Amino acid sequence: MPTQTPVTTTTTPAAARLDHIRIDGVSRSFGDRRVLTDVSLTIARTARIGLIGENGAGKSTLLRIAAGADEPDSGSVARPLRTGLLWQEVPHDSDDTVDDLIERALAEHRDAEREMTDAAEQLGSSGDATERYAAALENAERLDVWGVNARRDRVLAGLGLDSIPLDRRLDAVSGGQRSRFALAALLLERPDALLLDEPTNHLDDAAVGFLRDELSGWSGPVLFASHDRAFLDEVATGLVDLDASPSAVGETGSVTVFGGSFTEYLAEKERARERWEAQFAAEQDELKRLKLAVDVGARQVNHGRGPTDNDKFIVKFKQARTDATVSRRVKNARGRLEELRENQVRKPPKQLSFAGIPSGSHALGDGSALLAARDVVVAGRLTVDRVTIEPQSQLLITGPNGAGKSTLLHVLAGGLRPDSGSVSRRRGLRMQLLEQDVRFARPEATVRDVYEKSLGEKRAALVPLTSLGLIAPRDADRPVGMLSVGQQRRVALALIIAKPPHLFLLDEPTNHLSLALATELEHALGTYPGAVVIASHDRWLRRRWNGQELTLPQ
Repeated sequence: MPTQTPVTTTTTPAAARLDHIRIDGVSRSFGDRRVLTDVSLTIARTARIGLIGENGAGKSTLLRIAAGADEPDSGSVARPLRTGLLWQEVPHDSDDTVDDLIERALAEHRDAEREMTDAAEQLGSSGDATERYAAALENAERLDVWGVNARRDRVLAGLGLDSIPLDRRLDAVSGGQRSRFALAALLLERPDALLLDEPTNHLDDAAVGFLRDELSGWSGPVLFASHDRAFLDEVATGLVDLDASPSAVGETGSVTVFGGSFTEYLAEKERARERWEAQFAAEQDELKRLKLAVDVGARQVNHGRGPTDNDKFIVKFKQARTDATVSRRVKNARGRLEELRENQVRKPPKQLSFAGIPSGSHALGDGSALLAARDVVVAGRLTVDRVTIEPQSQLLITGPNGAGKSTLLHVLAGGLRPDSGSVSRRRGLRMQLLEQDVRFARPEATVRDVYEKSLGEKRAALVPLTSLGLIAPRDADRPVGMLSVGQQRRVALALIIAKPPHLFLLDEPTNHLSLALATELEHALGTYPGAVVIASHDRWLRRRWNGQELTLPQ
């Protein structure tokens, strides 16, 4: 993969003077799928705006468009000259080292230092040399080139990366470490505007606190996508929800902007949903009533009976007055019916909701432990004395980055053999591991094909793909390679829970999941029919955990 700088530079001269990001009427489609529709918002110089919404709502797409890394189908973006984007997946060359990534971020500082040194050597040779040195010195002071190495060390330490040698190749570190190095490089480059895609996914508590402090003191606009409720509450000065909002038929829902905290927004969104559903129900009732009034009134006016010889004048007169009144009422009702049909609020879309763990697969029952690990050592990555998993165990593995949480899960799952120690597994045990990084062998295959091939036709028919509430029906026949990172992870999750194993191992299960789905998954795992082992940094999950805990030391 070719190297891509995390900073995107615009070419318009006016961009050099911008201190905000402005997005005007941006729309973007992929094939026949509309992802963004007429999105407009402004991120002021002092604003830190959190992007929220379901997986596939377009958060990553909007960030790429805002950075200039992708073009919209329509609309425009104005941004500062130096706008930095943190990618979810770090682009790099195969032989890149950590130092290569960091030094690219510090290129402007290193150039400024060399220019000052060169200018100093030319002092006294001409009058221009003095002016050159003065300009070079001013630029060096602005960039603080003398303190750049100390700042580099501070940022690496703050993100928990100071123990990793700078000469290590990027493809030799874990995906989480690679993401943290990319974040460190972006912070060191100090662009005028920051665009961050799920910046806390691979951060422990200390690193999240460091990033929170960095962003709180950032001097330019910050736009970030996150599913981390605690981080949104602590950092965001405002929220933009890309999910559909209530709108009348014929109007286009754009985005919902909210100025409070994320917790407050969730409560307000729930109230708004209730109001939307109530309005829709009331309008549907009124439509039925008006249609009935028009139909019945029309039959009364057009009763089809002409006057007879026995009709008296007064009877005919009263009948004419009654017909006129009914006609007027029918006309009014028909007018209101047509107006309401044209302007009624659309039906609230069905909320994607995790349906829970299907029945039909059970734990091995009481008796011996499902799994027991003793004196396990993976050199340089993990040391653990004892782990015992019973048939109904609920175990949360915590610890700082680099403590070996993911490594332990892979050892328990049998995908990694320890250098020493033993792991015994009960006979007939079925295990599944939900990894952090999901990869599908055939990205061109549709979600439905992947699901049916993995489970077999019988099981796939017993537990239909869309019944789980993880995959929207509109996405079932899309190629898995066209899905967002979060949607791909939900496909991987669906493949496991459609046939629940005796032992379910999950590595950072709430990463890339919307808050609603993450909450529902946590609740479902609390009543899982087998054993569950979770490795997680999620502060919300950890605060609510009621099972056992294993904390791995650094």
